Amino acid sequence: MTTDAAGTSGTNAGQIATIQEGAQLVTLVNVFTVAPERQQQVVDMLIDATERTMRNMPGFVSANIHRSFDGKKVINYAQWRSKDAFEAMQKNPEAGVHMKTIAAMTSFEPTLCEVVSVNSA
Repeated sequence: MTTDAAGTSGTNAGQIATIQEGAQLVTLVNVFTVAPERQQQVVDMLIDATERTMRNMPGFVSANIHRSFDGKKVINYAQWRSKDAFEAMQKNPEAGVHMKTIAAMTSFEPTLCEVVSVNSA
């Protein structure tokens, strides 16, 4: 695992999330609800799916995996160059294997969206 200048860790450190109004990207916010004893397993599975499959797919930009402190949620904040690229990933058999395995362990709510406002201190 590597860390880039922005402090982003992962094997795909050169591509980091771009959170910017007007960026021509599609953002997936997927909230997984999981039993607390399985939270780390789901985190590991999402990281593995990203490193083995998603990052090699056309249009992939970044994936950022978060876990809640209560152990009940895992959030994937991912970016794709276009809705078409995201939909192609969903039809990919290799990606489907990862998604089905994770879906069997969680309930989830995927949402595609665009960044409309960014504020910072």
